[in-house]
Amino acid sequence: MLDSLAGKVIPLSYKRLRQYWIIQNLFAQQNMIYKNKVQRCDDRIVSISQPHVRPIIRGKQNKNVEFGAKLSVSLTGDKIACVDECRWDAFHEAQDLIPQVEAYKTRHGHYPEKVLVDPAYGTRANRQYLKEKGIHYAGKPLGRPKKVTETNKAQLKQEKQQRHDDYTQRIPIEGKFGQGKNGYGLNKIKAKTAKTSYAWINSIFFVMNLLVLAEVFHLPGIIEHIVELYRALFCKKGVNGNKCSGQYSYPSVIYGTGVL
Repeated sequence: MLDSLAGKVIPLSYKRLRQYWIIQNLFAQQNMIYKNKVQRCDDRIVSISQPHVRPIIRGKQNKNVEFGAKLSVSLTGDKIACVDECRWDAFHEAQDLIPQVEAYKTRHGHYPEKVLVDPAYGTRANRQYLKEKGIHYAGKPLGRPKKVTETNKAQLKQEKQQRHDDYTQRIPIEGKFGQGKNGYGLNKIKAKTAKTSYAWINSIFFVMNLLVLAEVFHLPGIIEHIVELYRALFCKKGVNGNKCSGQYSYPSVIYGTGVL
């Protein structure tokens, strides 16, 4: 029917016209999958109302595929969380390490002494970059493990214990994602567009950082009003937020990724 209106103004609102374009692309993708007898296609649309959302294969036991924004977040020694990357496509988080470290230098004027990351970040390129910058990489070395002898036995044991201690210090970055999801609805973003979703996600981290600053500068009254206002606007009734209780020993910077 719309083909008969070639050269004429289509009598549809912008919202309906946008949905029409999305459905056309969706049909083309599904038609290609059917004709070529394949199981995937690039930039696959899974939602007409949110065409920017992509399926992300996670390989978890209960959730093989997840849908939502994938974040790269850094946590500094001051307990401040920074959202360095927020994308909807599946990507390997290792490619974000170098830009994140450079962003840390831009914010603080110097490179971190140490980075604590997931093993997925430990590519050769990232290790070489950190070595050139004089930054300690808290991870397992590449290659075959050294043979244990009486000479190096104590040293290898100490290095293993240090790696274990560094890995346990990564727990706060995982806890930050849990705090956002359980206390502030980070896994229940209801915005429809990518831009509003990005703003919503950053506002959650902004509020969690305010709680950290409230402890540092002793401003509980002002911060509490802001947090309560945020919960009234965005969170479900009756949801209790984590108050960042507990003291942690933080290294220079911790990096982590998560899918909402």
